[in-house]
Amino acid sequence: MAAVIAVAAFGLASCGGNGDRGDEAAGMRGDTQAGREIFTARADPVCGSCHTLEDAGSTGTAAPNLDELQPSFEQVLNAVRTGPGIMPSYSDQLSDDEIEDVAAYVSDAAAG
Repeated sequence: MAAVIAVAAFGLASCGGNGDRGDEAAGMRGDTQAGREIFTARADPVCGSCHTLEDAGSTGTAAPNLDELQPSFEQVLNAVRTGPGIMPSYSDQLSDDEIEDVAAYVSDAAAG
């Protein structure tokens, strides 16, 4: 089972797929409340302007619907740091801790 999870995790795009979270939640870093604030108000541009995430009240359609995608913590972390596709990288405006906060929030909120 662990091998299947590992293969699936490596096969997923940085901002896509329904990876099995397994023990990931136990090791998740970040403050979900702070991450929600960054997602909804502090990031520039705000994440919800492009992404749909019900918990955040966002209905953006220019990027993947995060409720449907259910990205893992690591997938969000990588996407926010690198800015895949047309998404901007936030590594120049958010600290590593803030990026972890966003990743914790999105992966938790999207999981339902």
